Amino acid sequence: MTDAVAQRTIDPIALRRAFGTFVTGVTVITTRDCDGNPRGMTANSFTSVSLDPPLLLVCVGKSASSFRAFNETQSFAVNFLHEAQADVASVFASKVASKFQSVNHDRAHTGAPVLTDSLTWFDCTVHNRVEAGDHIILIGQVQAFGTSPSAPLGFCRGRYASVKDPLPAGWLASQDMIIGYLVEAGNRVLLRADGKGGFVLPTARRRKADSKLVLDGGEALSLIPETTFVYSVFDIADSDPGYLIYRAELSHASAEAALPNGHAFFPVDALPYERIATSELRAMLRRYARERQDKRFGIYMDSGDGGRVAMIDGQSNSWTQAESE
Repeated sequence: MTDAVAQRTIDPIALRRAFGTFVTGVTVITTRDCDGNPRGMTANSFTSVSLDPPLLLVCVGKSASSFRAFNETQSFAVNFLHEAQADVASVFASKVASKFQSVNHDRAHTGAPVLTDSLTWFDCTVHNRVEAGDHIILIGQVQAFGTSPSAPLGFCRGRYASVKDPLPAGWLASQDMIIGYLVEAGNRVLLRADGKGGFVLPTARRRKADSKLVLDGGEALSLIPETTFVYSVFDIADSDPGYLIYRAELSHASAEAALPNGHAFFPVDALPYERIATSELRAMLRRYARERQDKRFGIYMDSGDGGRVAMIDGQSNSWTQAESE
């Protein structure tokens, strides 16, 4: 063992440097004090804990000026910083009183300040607090979160570090949106078995397909690209992903080919509504069947009062054709 040191003679400065060789991201943890004022500090002691229930933890030093606020709060947010936010990390590591004047922030679920320009944020209620030497371990239960495709800000050996190629293929800017496809073939609609005796729409990895639709299972379907349009955007619940639905039409070759495992066609006038997974999907399919009969489609956007539908008349034309008319 190299550089071994007897436990009774541990040097805290050397130990801190040794801990610092572990490459981490950089977070800003935020909350509100008893007077409702936003409080925040930079921290890199973050760990994901559990998916069910969704738990994470951060460590807060007892010497931090914001310690009392975090020790007494019932909610807090963890904000991962991206590579262009080293200045934000420095501001929140300082003791200046105007930290929040330099960043955009908002409320998401609990009321804790969420940094809206961050790489990723988690809005949490306090699940538990654990005393741990000169820190407390603050365990949070995630109530809402959001992320982006930006590169993360890294930290190692007391300085910021770059992360190369941070975005794997297929990663989406909005991981909290399910990309679904309402795929037509003649008078039929393609549905996918959900493994629980019900049906859902086929889902895809990309936000917008062209001539090929690559499904989440890896199978590809050929589409007629000029017939693919946004059809519906809606949420299921605060704790569940939202849906971005496209309407599309299979090419003749795909319509005649064998379907991917678990997928099946259903006639428009005989859709299995009683086996559709959610009431929102059922309502969307009923609207589609009605509009298809009328040959007049709309685009649905979710809203607090029940949503908005913008109706579209006529056939689709290319942009250059529309400009010349």
